[in-house]
Amino acid sequence: MISTFEKLPTLEELNEIILSANQQIQRKENEHENEIKLLKMQIELLNFKLYGRRSEKLSPEEVLQGRLFDEIESHTEKEIGNEKQVEVKGHTRRKNGRRPIPEHFPRVEIVIDLPDEDKLDTKGRPLKHIGDVISEKLDIIPAKIEVKRYIRRKYAMADSLNVEEEEPGVKTAAMPPQIIPQGIATPGLLAFIGTSKFCDAVPLYRQEKVFARYDIDMPRSTMCSWFIYLNTHYNLSELMMADVTLYPILGADETRVQVHDEPGRKDATTSWMWVFRGGGAGRPLIYYEYVPSRSRDVIGKLLAGYRGVIQTDGLAVYEYFDKSPGITHAGCWAHGRRNFFEATKSCVNAEFARTVVDTIRKLYIVEDEARDRKLSYDEIAALRQEKSKPVLDKLKDMLEKRRPAIAPKSLTGKAITYVLNRWESLCVYLYDGRIFIDNNLVENAIRPFTLGRKNWLFSGSPRGASASAMMYSLIETAKTNGMEPYWYLRYLFEKLPYATTPEARRSLLPHVIDPATVENFRLDAVN
Repeated sequence: MISTFEKLPTLEELNEIILSANQQIQRKENEHENEIKLLKMQIELLNFKLYGRRSEKLSPEEVLQGRLFDEIESHTEKEIGNEKQVEVKGHTRRKNGRRPIPEHFPRVEIVIDLPDEDKLDTKGRPLKHIGDVISEKLDIIPAKIEVKRYIRRKYAMADSLNVEEEEPGVKTAAMPPQIIPQGIATPGLLAFIGTSKFCDAVPLYRQEKVFARYDIDMPRSTMCSWFIYLNTHYNLSELMMADVTLYPILGADETRVQVHDEPGRKDATTSWMWVFRGGGAGRPLIYYEYVPSRSRDVIGKLLAGYRGVIQTDGLAVYEYFDKSPGITHAGCWAHGRRNFFEATKSCVNAEFARTVVDTIRKLYIVEDEARDRKLSYDEIAALRQEKSKPVLDKLKDMLEKRRPAIAPKSLTGKAITYVLNRWESLCVYLYDGRIFIDNNLVENAIRPFTLGRKNWLFSGSPRGASASAMMYSLIETAKTNGMEPYWYLRYLFEKLPYATTPEARRSLLPHVIDPATVENFRLDAVN
C-alpha cells in the first residue's frame, strides 16, 4: 500500500488518516447499532401484538400474557351457583347476581310441592301456603324446523273435473309474492342463514353440515345463489349507498378481502372491502362496498359529489380528501395514540411515549365528561375549546421539541411524525361537536367482517363479495340501531316481495324503519 504514495506521509498526515478511518468505523458501528435497535424494537412489537394484551390501557398487569385457551379452566367452582336470592312473598328477587332471563321467553312451570305428610305441623294441623321460592334455569331445544306447505285451491266448472290448470275455465289461487320465487327459501330460512354467516361468522360450508345433521340437503352453492339474487334483484345496496352520502359526517375505513374469479386478476390478489358510517347518535347507517382496489381514484368515485366531513385514519389514500372541494378531512386520535402505545413496548424512548399516551388520555377524559353530561353539539365544541385545546397545544409543543432528538425510524419517531404530519386534521374535531375524537365506531363496524373472514377466508366471486357487502350493511346497521339481526332480516324478507318501488324498499332499510316495528313483529311471532 505504501507504493500508492508518491512520498511517505508525515506523522501528522498518518494521524489524520487513522482518525478518518476510525471515524468511518465508528459511523458504521453506530449505523449497525441503530439498525440492531430498530430490529429489536420490531421484534418486541411483533411479540406484543402476538402475545400481549389487546387493550391500549396502561396498567401494572399489561406485561402479563393474556390467557388464550383457558376460558373454562380460569373459572373456579366457587363461582358456580353464586347467585344470591332474596325471598319475597310469592317470588324471589336476585341480588348482586347475573341478569335475569328476559321475560319474552316462554316459561314452563315445574311445581315442586311438599309431600302431604310434611304439610302438617307437629300437632297434625294443616300448614298454610304462604308463598313460593322461585328459581329459573335456562333450557335449550334445538332449532325448530317446519315446512310451509302452500296448498293453492283450483276451481273449474262442475262438469270439468280432472282438467289441467292452463285449460280455459280453470282458476287457481295465486301464490303470494315470495322473497325468492323459485326454490324452498322462506324469510325465516334466509334470516337464519344470513344471521349465522354474517353476524355469527359461521361459514356456509359449516351450515351445510349442520343442515345435513337434520337430514336436510342444503348445498352451499344454493345458499350463495340466494343472497346473490337478493342483492341483484332488490338493489338494497344502491339505496343504502345513496343514503350514506346524505349524512353530514362520514367515517371511512377499509380491510382486505380475497375474491376469486375477478376478471383479469389472480385469485391470490388482494381486494378491498370499504366501510362507511354515516350519522352520529341518531339513526346511523353502516355501508359496506366491495372494490378490487383502494386507490385514490376508487375512493373518489365512491364518494363523488359528497359534501361534508369525512373522518379516517392516516392511510395515504385518504389524503385525497385534503384537496377535495367541499370536504373537511378529520383525523383519528385512536390511531395517533396507538402508535405511541406500541412505542411504550420498545426499549428506547418508552418513557416519553408513555407521557404522550397519558397526555392523549386527557383528551378522552373530556369526551367522557361531554357524554356523561349529555351536552349538545354546541356545548361539546365549547367544552373542547376550554379543556381539550390547551392539552393539544401542550402536546404539539412537546412533540416538536423532542422530535430532533429521536431517531425518525424508531417507533417513537414514527409516532411523532404520524401525529405532526396530520396535526391539522387531528384538530378538526375541536370545532364541531358532531365529530368524534376518533374513528373507532367505523373500526367497530368493520370488526365483524374481519372476524368472519378468518373463518371463510375468501369470497368465491365478485358477485358473492357484493352480496356479502349488502348483508353486512343490513346487519351492522340493524345492530347499531338497536334491532336484533335475525328478526330484522326476517321482517325485511317478509315485506320486500310486496315493496315494488324504490321508495317502498327504502322504508324497510334498517336506518329508516322504526325499531319498535321490528320488536312488535318479533313479539307477535313468539307469542
